[in-house]
Amino acid sequence: MKHGEELPPLEIEVTRTLIVAGAIASRDYQDVHHDAESARRRGSPDIFMNILTTNGLVGRYITDHFGPGAVLRKVAIRLGAPNYPGDTMVLTGTVVEVKDATATVKVIGANGIGTHVSGTVTVTVPPGSAS
Repeated sequence: MKHGEELPPLEIEVTRTLIVAGAIASRDYQDVHHDAESARRRGSPDIFMNILTTNGLVGRYITDHFGPGAVLRKVAIRLGAPNYPGDTMVLTGTVVEVKDATATVKVIGANGIGTHVSGTVTVTVPPGSAS
C-alpha cells in the first residue's frame, strides 16, 4: 500500500437481477429500482441501480484488493450517470494518501454513459493482511 498505487480495474455487469436484488437486499422498494414501467413513467428509460448497491460494490472493490483483514473506515461517494441493465460498470482506484496502516483511495466507477460513482474510501489494513 503506497501513495500512487493503482488498483486493478473491476468490471461489473449491470444486470436487471443485480439491480433488483441490490434494491431488495437494502430494503429500497422504490419502484424505479424494480419496475421498468414505473421507471419510464418517471422519465427513466429503464430501472436503475440504487446508491446502497453502488456503495456495497465500492466497498467490495476495496476489500477485494486489500484483503479480508481490511476495515472500511469511511466511504464518501457521489452518484452521477445511472447504471442501467445491459451496461458494464468499471471500477478503478488510486491510493491518494497513506498514513501508517490507513490509506485513502480515490474511486471512480464508469459505465457506457459516463461516471456512475466517484469519491473516496478510507481503509485500514493491518500489517500482514494486504493482498
